Amino acid sequence: MEIKQNQIKVIGFDADDTLWVNETYFRETEHEFAKLLSGYETENKIDQELFMMEVKNLEFYGYGIKGFVLSMIESAIDLSNGKVSNATISKILNLGKEMLAKPVELLDDVELVLSNLVDDYRLILLTKGDLLDQERKMEKSGLSKYFHHIEVLSDKKEENYKNLLDHLEIKVEEFLMVGNSLKSDVLPLINIGAQAIHIPFHTTWVHEEVSKQQANGSYCSVKGIKEILPLLKK
Repeated sequence: MEIKQNQIKVIGFDADDTLWVNETYFRETEHEFAKLLSGYETENKIDQELFMMEVKNLEFYGYGIKGFVLSMIESAIDLSNGKVSNATISKILNLGKEMLAKPVELLDDVELVLSNLVDDYRLILLTKGDLLDQERKMEKSGLSKYFHHIEVLSDKKEENYKNLLDHLEIKVEEFLMVGNSLKSDVLPLINIGAQAIHIPFHTTWVHEEVSKQQANGSYCSVKGIKEILPLLKK
């Protein structure tokens, strides 16, 4: 799909795995969690049970590390039939704290792209997850100076985007979203009449995956964030 650059006035950027590394830390922690519970089940079974617990708990805890930690604890109790030790629970809590203390690792060319676009467009950051954690990562990233507005959403569905664009008085046809998740950053925008650019990350949470049939749509896909500059530079 060709981007209609002349219509765009506002560009929204996803944060996790679009601007900086995120999902990699979840995969690493899942592996450590499986090692802690290895006396009860195989790693594959533990991964499956944890994923199902996370999805079940989304309505209670939302997205982010805190909900992930609570799901690990609940999974540990279930997988061990209530026999998991206090010491193991303490180690799970420490895994979460280690995730929260991770440095913010910017992806290649992110600051180059933002600095080239900030004078021509109104840039906003649209992410989902835990508010405190996202604020921490934004501060550590040093990128806040490029954004006119930063919003942490409870979810990224069509209604969430509609409400936010209305609140910020942004016309949907003048808005472009850039992100790594087809499910959260691309398809909802296409469905409401905006434009979107997909930048795949090397690992994706299963909950964010879509089928090939669902992936069909009028959006642009690039291999890296630097490739959006020729599409958008005025």
